[in-house]
Amino acid sequence: MHKPLSRRRLLQAAGGLGLGTQAWAAPAKPQDDKAAGARLDAIGARYLANSLALSPLMGSELMGGERFEDKLEIAIAPAHQRQQKALQQRLLRELASLPQAQLDPRQQLSLQLLRRQAQLRLEDLAFPAALLPIDHYGGMPVTLAQMASGQGTQALDTPRQYRHFLRRLARLPEWNRQAMANMRQGLRSGIVQPRALIEQALLTLQPLASAALDQHPYAQPLRQFPASFSPAERADLSRRYEQEIRSRLLPSMQALLRFLHQDYLPHTRASAGLSGLPNGAAWYAQRIHEATSTRMDAHSIHALGLSEVARIHAEMAKIHALFGGQGSLSEFLREQPMRPEYRPFRTEQEVLDAYARINEQVVAALPRLFHRGPKAALEIRAEPEISKATASAHYMSPAVDGSRPGVFFEVIMDPREIATPGMTSLFLHEGQPGHHFQIALQQELPLPDWRRYIYNDAFVEGWALYAETLGYQMGLYEDPMTRLGHLSADLHRAVRLVTDTGLHALGWTREQSMQYMQQTEGIDAAEARRATERYMAWPGQALAYKIGQLKMLALREQAQKRLGERFSHADFHAQLLEDGALPLDLLEAKIERWLAAG
Repeated sequence: MHKPLSRRRLLQAAGGLGLGTQAWAAPAKPQDDKAAGARLDAIGARYLANSLALSPLMGSELMGGERFEDKLEIAIAPAHQRQQKALQQRLLRELASLPQAQLDPRQQLSLQLLRRQAQLRLEDLAFPAALLPIDHYGGMPVTLAQMASGQGTQALDTPRQYRHFLRRLARLPEWNRQAMANMRQGLRSGIVQPRALIEQALLTLQPLASAALDQHPYAQPLRQFPASFSPAERADLSRRYEQEIRSRLLPSMQALLRFLHQDYLPHTRASAGLSGLPNGAAWYAQRIHEATSTRMDAHSIHALGLSEVARIHAEMAKIHALFGGQGSLSEFLREQPMRPEYRPFRTEQEVLDAYARINEQVVAALPRLFHRGPKAALEIRAEPEISKATASAHYMSPAVDGSRPGVFFEVIMDPREIATPGMTSLFLHEGQPGHHFQIALQQELPLPDWRRYIYNDAFVEGWALYAETLGYQMGLYEDPMTRLGHLSADLHRAVRLVTDTGLHALGWTREQSMQYMQQTEGIDAAEARRATERYMAWPGQALAYKIGQLKMLALREQAQKRLGERFSHADFHAQLLEDGALPLDLLEAKIERWLAAG
């Protein structure tokens, strides 16, 4: 998965919105093709530039460098949303004026992706997500606290970068004021968060409103000055940060906490899903389309989830039998990974070193399955302290300018709680060949700039979950417990199909979801709570993993049957990855054309 910021990517090319896969037009005359293609490239370039100007946080995440790092958009403000709507509408008008018949096949695909992006964004803006700006993750205040570590998208290596980040921080009070205004409007219209999410948000945000200045998360840069900073630079920056935190940021965070506790929490809702909100069924249907790029409905996804749970349980039962088959499968899944031999770590560094050893095994096996990998480096780091309580392991993409590598972040609350069986599968997903191979490689493809940043949940998360299955081809799951770790991860994503649809379409309670997870996966109450609250706050996103993975596995099986001895994993993976993240129907059509030509 990605950090919470990543769910607000600008360039989400999601399908399943009724646009369909258009027929390829007849070949154009070369001169016409060149002119139409140049116009399309100009439209896409202008759209990317305008999108990043509206969302400099995403500019920092994608581009790196100094261009965006002193800016912070108030994306939840009505004026900003009107600008976003106007941008999408303008894009659709410009695309409608293009002669599609004069575009070559790759350009026609680009046109389809741009059109889908605009239509998806407009459908998204039609629902009042801006009235729910704070969830258990903590919203923008926590995003900025994560950035203050200097380990993420905000570089903090020079005095100039320190000053840039301070200017970005200085806009937080405005964001907080807009968030409170939006939540007041939500209270009037019945668009409010579930109580459990706000209770957790209060715990998450409390340090930002009360920490002593020398320990405040926003003052992290002052506790880690690079050695190259002069005494005068350190003194000046310390004075500037301390004044901003004391005079503006602390009072603003205290006002936000008071509002959440006194005005908002008493009026939060008992229901857990979107079905508890006005027009919630339509809102969830839109989220499904966005996440899965399919026309599947909640009930069919729920049934698919139950079927996948049964299939994976049958595979787990075989491993259970290898260990004697005592007790129920749920008890085995809960108790076996708790054995001391599977929890050997005592320090954070020991965990990171173990992942480094897994990475060595993976790197040795990759050439058998891929023709190429990304040029960007991959680093393994521990999650910053401020976000440990609500975070899951995740990947951060590299900066296009090379200033930042791709990073796999593991959440290490207590090293003794990290169990070895699940580490290999997790690394294949969040590291390589999962997110790093797909996202970092996409940024390096010979595509128009805007297409390098296309983000489609079903493809991106589906690929990462598909990458976990490649552990079998790499010989990494020979050990039964490591194989059980992979199956447990796969089961977790199947369970998501059941619980996400249960929460948002079938009226499940938070407690009902937690109980199902504990019984089905053998996890404890705390882990079930964290997972459930994530799905409550992020409707539909959890569906993308399994839907995308199953499509890619089906396409591989189809290719193996059609190609026989000519089938190559490396060739198939090149076909999957070489056009970037595609909606699943366009991906299926692409693979069919490849097979027909081969």
